[in-house]
Amino acid sequence: MKFTVSPTEQTTALTDVLVFITACAAIFFLKWWGPSHPWKLNLWAAAFGFIALAALLGACAHGIIFSEAVNGRIWRVLNLSLGLAVSLFVVGVVYDVYHLAAARRILPLMIAVGAVFFLITWRFPGIFFVFIVYEAAALLFALGAYGWLVSEGNSPGAPWMAAGVLVSLMAAAIQAIPTIRVRIIWHFDHNGVYHLIQVIGLLLLLRGITAA
Repeated sequence: MKFTVSPTEQTTALTDVLVFITACAAIFFLKWWGPSHPWKLNLWAAAFGFIALAALLGACAHGIIFSEAVNGRIWRVLNLSLGLAVSLFVVGVVYDVYHLAAARRILPLMIAVGAVFFLITWRFPGIFFVFIVYEAAALLFALGAYGWLVSEGNSPGAPWMAAGVLVSLMAAAIQAIPTIRVRIIWHFDHNGVYHLIQVIGLLLLLRGITAA
C-alpha cells in the first residue's frame, strides 16, 4: 500500500478523517441524547452516518494510491453516500418546518433524488461540480427555512441551524474554487479548507438539532 506524497492531498485526507471523527461523535451524541423526537434524531443520525462514510472513503481516495479501477469504485460509493446525506438533510429541514407527517411523505422522494444524483455521477464520473450544485440548492432551501423559523421565534434550534447552514454554504463556496491554497503550518487546498470549515458547520448543526 502506497500513500500519496502530495502535501495538499495528505492534508485533504487528514481533514477528511477529522470530518469522519466529528460525524461519528455526532451520531453517538444523538443516540445518547434521549428518547425525545426519536424519528428526527434517527434521521439526523443516518445523515451523519452517510457523511462519516463519505469522509472515510475520501480519506482513502486522497491519501492512498489505488489503481484507477479501485479508485473509481471508491468514488462511486462516496458519491452515493454524499447524495443520500444531502437528501436526508433536506428531510430534516422539512421536519423542522412542517413536522413529522410532511417529513415522512417527502422521505421516499428525497431518497430517489439522492439516487438520481448518484446515477448522474456514475454516468459522468469526475464531475464533482454536480454535487456542489446539489448541495448548494439544499443549503439555500435550508437557509430560507431556518431564516423563517428564526423570524417566527418559536424554534430554539433554528438560529444554530441557520448558522450551521451559513458556515456550510461558505465551505461549499470555497470547495468550488480549486485555485485556493493556504498554509496554516501545513499546506491546504480547497478540499482541505472545505473540510475544516465543514467541521464547524456540522457542530453548529448538531447544536441546533439538540436544542429543541
